[in-house]
Amino acid sequence: MKIQVAAAVALMLSATPAFADETAPPPPITVSGSVALVSDYRFRGVSQSDKEAAIQGGITIAHESGFYVGTWGSNLAGWGQFGGSNMELDLIGGYKRSIGSGAAIDVGVTWYMYPGGSDLTDFAEPYVKLSGTLGPVTALAGVAYAPKQRALGNFSNTPQSRGQSEDNLYLWGDASVGIPKTPATFKAHVGYSDGNPGLGPNGTSVAPTGSYVDYLVGVDVTFKPVTLGIAYTGTDITRAKSAYLLPNFSSTKDGSSIAAGQVVFSISAAF
Repeated sequence: MKIQVAAAVALMLSATPAFADETAPPPPITVSGSVALVSDYRFRGVSQSDKEAAIQGGITIAHESGFYVGTWGSNLAGWGQFGGSNMELDLIGGYKRSIGSGAAIDVGVTWYMYPGGSDLTDFAEPYVKLSGTLGPVTALAGVAYAPKQRALGNFSNTPQSRGQSEDNLYLWGDASVGIPKTPATFKAHVGYSDGNPGLGPNGTSVAPTGSYVDYLVGVDVTFKPVTLGIAYTGTDITRAKSAYLLPNFSSTKDGSSIAAGQVVFSISAAF
């Protein structure tokens, strides 16, 4: 064993580092991830942490063929949605490939899990994303469609209750552009949700008012591997509409709606 180790060390020392770097092929499998602290966890414009801070993190394993798997998690407020769960844990799998100069298509599925919550909270949502660059602008358009599932049904004691499985459609677009001669990037997002007009059996609706628009505008400043972010995010859900869905679609401790606009701060690190 010692002879083998010595031989390996001698081989490495005899190699030319620059030559090795230039000729070594990329690894067939890459691992990437991130951790973040946010002042409010917003999912499609609606706070999932009762407008309080959240710790988040994820990891992705990608193969050179384009296939990848990953997981992502965050704490929740546990204030009534998702069966009282205090955690969201997503499992993600898909396939991504280039389709031209600077463009890529990404097809996959996300399985949303809420450990510790009640039954009928987990659901699957396939997605398709198309991304590309046009000059200094990086853009992405996506569609996510969750087929009919019990977790997305309406089982509340309201006139809108259907007592059956429901589906959900989400359309969105993102754009970002670097600010010249600075480490800052301007970013913007707009999304449209269309789903069941009410709450699921355990408050799992991802479009609690039936349909609504969410938006975000902000700036990221990156000092690799750390990124500082500030953004204003919200929805077009009025206070009157959110009031129909109490207590699950709750107000915060100060009485404000969890769908109202708010400035969100973040600090994240990528690896």
